[in-house]
This record gives sequence, C-alpha cells and structure tokens, in this order.
Amino acid sequence: MKLDLIKRGYLTIAIVSGLTFIFFSYLTSKEIFSQFDFDTTVKLQNKISRDWDPAFSFFSLLGSAEMAGAIWLVLVGWAVLKRYWLTVLGLGLLVATQIAEIFGKLLLYHPGPPFLFFRGVSIIDFPSHFIQTNYSYPSGHATRSAFLISFFFILITLKMSGAKKLIFQAFLVIFLLIMALTRVSLGEHWITDVIGGALLGVSGGIIAAITVPLKKRSQSAHPEQ
Repeated sequence: MKLDLIKRGYLTIAIVSGLTFIFFSYLTSKEIFSQFDFDTTVKLQNKISRDWDPAFSFFSLLGSAEMAGAIWLVLVGWAVLKRYWLTVLGLGLLVATQIAEIFGKLLLYHPGPPFLFFRGVSIIDFPSHFIQTNYSYPSGHATRSAFLISFFFILITLKMSGAKKLIFQAFLVIFLLIMALTRVSLGEHWITDVIGGALLGVSGGIIAAITVPLKKRSQSAHPEQ
C-alpha cells in the first residue's frame, strides 16, 4: 500500500510537470521571456571560458538523439525480456516527447539564438545534427536527458537506500544540470528551451518509471506488484 501511494505521488508530479510544460510553452510563444533568454545567455557566456567549449561539446553528444536512443533501446529490450509490458508502453513516451519536440520546433514561434552566440565545437557529426527546424523550443537534448534521468532517478529512489542512493541521485542531477548548461553556454538554445524540454522530459520519464514492477522493501519475500 505504501509503495502504491508513493507511485501515485510521483504520478501527480508527472502530471503537474506536463501541465506546467503546456502553460510555459504558451508563455514562451508570446515571447514573454525574450529579455530573460538574452540576458541569461550573455551572462553565462561571459562567465564561462571558451576553454570549456570542447568539453561541453563532447558532453552534449551524450544527449544526442543517437546516444539517448541507444540507451532507450537497451531499456526497452530489458523491459521486453522481463515481460514488463506496461513499462515498454511507458518507455514509448520518449517517442511521444520527441514528436512533441518536433511539433514545437516547427510550429511554436520562438527563434533560436543568433549565430553570434554559437560556440559549439564539431567533434562527431551525428545525422540528427543536420536536421534543421524553424524554431528552437523545446531543447531536444534537455527533453531526452530529463526523460532518461527521471526514469533512473525514480527507480533508484524506489529500489535503493542509504548513501549509495544519494550518490547516484546526486550524479544524475549534476548530469542534467551540466547538460542544461551546455545548451545555453554553447549558444545552441535559450534557457527557456532548456526549461521547457526538462519539464516535458521529466513528465514522461516519471510515468515510465512508475510502471516498473517493484518489490516492497519491507516485505521482499512478497511477489512483485
């Protein structure tokens, strides 16, 4: 019963995150945050040395459609082998978030940062790098990273305890923050693109995670729920 209540709590967070994404997208389309976007990018690029650009560019590869897709396929394969069919369906939400991202970038008026802000260094040109869209909202890197990190974060929260859990959780949070930082620092996206993508990804990732059958910690001998 306690585990069910916890999962319901996470589901509520996912729903709130999804609704916030919709409302935030509306505000973004009205260009309400234009000055905030510009000022944030200028301040970050002034504070972060260009010496970090190669490292940030390499790190951002981890959030590419190809790398995130490979991790997603492993998770789907694992769920299929375990016969967690609801989880397979839940993981399919990553595809749904990517479709939402594409529609946003095609239809939601929000021009990306001008070229003068771009500081990315070409390391490996994945096919997705050459796909161009009308606008920049939401960030695909932020969406994919937030989805996968939320998925792992919730599983760790439910399955682990003690210092080990805190270490893994801290690692995931730091990873997501660095990914968000690279998007703005490299001039790839505005901060609003990153926030919107994170809200969308978190919503889908949490829903996918709570579909995984888990044993109660206090009654490990009981069958999976």
